[in-house]
Amino acid sequence: MSADPGALVAFDRERSGDERRLVCGVDEAGRGCLAGPVTAGAVILPPGWCPEGLDDSKRLDASRRESLYDAIVEGALSWGAFDVSAAEIDRVNILQATMLAMVGAVDSLATQPDLVLVDGNRLPRWEREAQAVIGGDGLSASVAAASIIAKVTRDRLMTAYDAAHPGYGFAGHKGYGSAEHLAALRRLGPCPIHRRTFRPVAQLGQGRLW
Repeated sequence: MSADPGALVAFDRERSGDERRLVCGVDEAGRGCLAGPVTAGAVILPPGWCPEGLDDSKRLDASRRESLYDAIVEGALSWGAFDVSAAEIDRVNILQATMLAMVGAVDSLATQPDLVLVDGNRLPRWEREAQAVIGGDGLSASVAAASIIAKVTRDRLMTAYDAAHPGYGFAGHKGYGSAEHLAALRRLGPCPIHRRTFRPVAQLGQGRLW
């Protein structure tokens, strides 16, 4: 069942309390992957507007995400994305890397928001008015839009990595721990964009992957 656009827009309006206040949605993609960055998207939509068919990126196929990405980029008041690399994820841990990506995405906006809605139950440490919204990508228009920006941005990057690091199938699984990916890890070993602290990759380094 797809999201109701009117309900998505109404959620943001109710949270803002005033249509003159700009609401920014923030979401991430790639948190559970074994390779590649974690990417956050941030979007400020015009008050009362969202593109037709907007929904949580996980409910959409790749073609629909791409078309909505284009609509969001064209129609948003401001949008941005920010990647935190696998090396940085290994250095600070995935939670902190996700928070860094979210901060970077919001800081990159040409127009700064009055309120930030963050998908999930945690907020970055920042001096902003912000609210954590569990399941926000299915409730909030701006968070749903941010989920699409994050997902498409990261998917495109992983497709580029597929050419740079052939044999792993990054264009297909996008770095998630699919059977194909795990088999390639066993066969080829980790490459520079693998997260060395994530269990299957770490176990491979210790000779214990299967």
